Amino acid sequence: MKFIIGLIVVVLSFAGLVFGQDKTSSVSMLSWVSGCWEMRQGDSVTVERWAKPTENLMLGISQTTKGTKSTAFENLRIVNNGHGLFYIARPGDAKADTPFMVKTMTANEIVFENPKNDFPQRIIYRLEKSDSLFARIEGKNGEKEMAIDFPFKRIKCE
Repeated sequence: MKFIIGLIVVVLSFAGLVFGQDKTSSVSMLSWVSGCWEMRQGDSVTVERWAKPTENLMLGISQTTKGTKSTAFENLRIVNNGHGLFYIARPGDAKADTPFMVKTMTANEIVFENPKNDFPQRIIYRLEKSDSLFARIEGKNGEKEMAIDFPFKRIKCE
């Protein structure tokens, strides 16, 4: 009997994870991410540019430069595809998109997750102040837990 009750608890918990996401969430709820954000580390500069969101789509691009050369870039999207909110990333050298499903969302923070991705498995965005956006990628890289922080400051879009 204890086994059956335990099994029911596990099944209901899993159902809550799968079906608990609000499939009607509007991407426009993430308007606090829109704009241009910059992070400087030494002589490297990373800029993320996010367009104004619509109900179902927000486009972004990330570019890292060192001096006058680009060293990395990534095409980004946040979409509601009818199955919920997804963060979709495609680094410059990738052959395919990598989707991350929303795990949690508050008025000023969103966490996306893809447990099957090699690294990262989670992407976090949090508005700290109107001019300060904290982003983080985290998860296991091989057997090691790892996190990389991106403390962005709002800049004027060019």
